[in-house]
Amino acid sequence: MNELNVKETKINELLAKYDRVLVAFSGGIDSTLVLDAALKVLGCEKVTAVVANSALFTDEEFNKAVKLAQDLGANVKTVELDYLANTEIKNNTPASWYWMKKIFYQKLNELKAELNATVVLDGMIMDDNDDFRPGLRARDEEKAVSILQQADIYKPEVRELAAQRGLTNWNKVASCSVSSRFSYYTELTLPAIKRVMKSEAYLRGLGFLTVRVRVQDSAARIEVPTEQVLSLINQMSTINQQLKAYGFRYVTLDLQGFESGRMNEELPEAQKTALVG
Repeated sequence: MNELNVKETKINELLAKYDRVLVAFSGGIDSTLVLDAALKVLGCEKVTAVVANSALFTDEEFNKAVKLAQDLGANVKTVELDYLANTEIKNNTPASWYWMKKIFYQKLNELKAELNATVVLDGMIMDDNDDFRPGLRARDEEKAVSILQQADIYKPEVRELAAQRGLTNWNKVASCSVSSRFSYYTELTLPAIKRVMKSEAYLRGLGFLTVRVRVQDSAARIEVPTEQVLSLINQMSTINQQLKAYGFRYVTLDLQGFESGRMNEELPEAQKTALVG
């Protein structure tokens, strides 16, 4: 048995300890692996996938997540979260990442009691320990369980296991709250959020599946993988015209290319450490 099979066995052993579980399900590959494993170990009647919708995530992502969970055979519970009612989130402070997870986990715990479930499971993996993830503190406070971390699973292993299991989204591009497109301490408004969502949807339609439209004042700063920069430049006239039609005054290309968590570079390391707790 190779190392990956050993880790997969560990996941199954961890799941077997529970009777009825809730899975915080985003439709991303990490939570999909957790959901698929839970369904196979515990059975459909013992597993509920909870999919949250909010202004900070696209309806497209929400609808895809609901359909995927249903296709996998899970019971699905949907919730609406008003993140922008929280002052820290509304003003996009560095603590907003903690509060988004805190609000979600609290809702999950309410559902856990309502559905008489044993535990709330999420899709956190080992890579999350090496990034700025204040949500990990919220997870610990609300006593959710990250079985992929407990099994020492990293992203390449998630994708390999997902491919072996025939999960259709094994190579899905990671998504993130649209708040990550704005500089910290920028007030988040629905028009600004929708402008970013429309811009990114337009660019994905052109074939740039991994893309971020970062907002700095009245400018859109586009990030795509470096190997796609030339392709974007070749279409710069139509892209410039379309994003200006959405409301941006300037449209720019980041020559460093796509990098997840770019806005976190603005934060001092001491502040990051304090927020992660």
